Amino acid sequence: MSKRTLCMAAALSIGAFSSGCATITTGQYQVVSVESRAQGEPLAGAACRLQNNKGAWFVRTPGTVPVHRSYRDMTVSCTHENHEPASLVVPSKTQPMVFGNILIGGAIGAGVDIGTGSAYDYPVVISVEFGVVTMPQPEAPPVPVKKD
Repeated sequence: MSKRTLCMAAALSIGAFSSGCATITTGQYQVVSVESRAQGEPLAGAACRLQNNKGAWFVRTPGTVPVHRSYRDMTVSCTHENHEPASLVVPSKTQPMVFGNILIGGAIGAGVDIGTGSAYDYPVVISVEFGVVTMPQPEAPPVPVKKD
């Protein structure tokens, strides 16, 4: 094997180990579909804003929008002319391939995936329900303890 071939192989190996697996396979962006509902029925025409620590994106329902992946949850806020505003928090989930990246020895690659947000996913379909009011559950009163 020539010295030039050996150098090329080494450079390719370093490049492979220093890039993240999820960054290569899924990328930093994810397309999500946003739908809105009122009383369980589809509701078209809601204007929605999706936001995480990487940016903000806008879509009219039903629609799709590419969002930047992040380890942080995403806030979705929607308005519709016939309804009170609706919002929800969409959780970010870690992709399983990140753990494989760590196990195979790609600690640098895992770091790249985590740093770019490629290691995370949001649900493919986000459904916003208008007219649902979530009230915090009241705390149960403390139970007195009798001392004998």
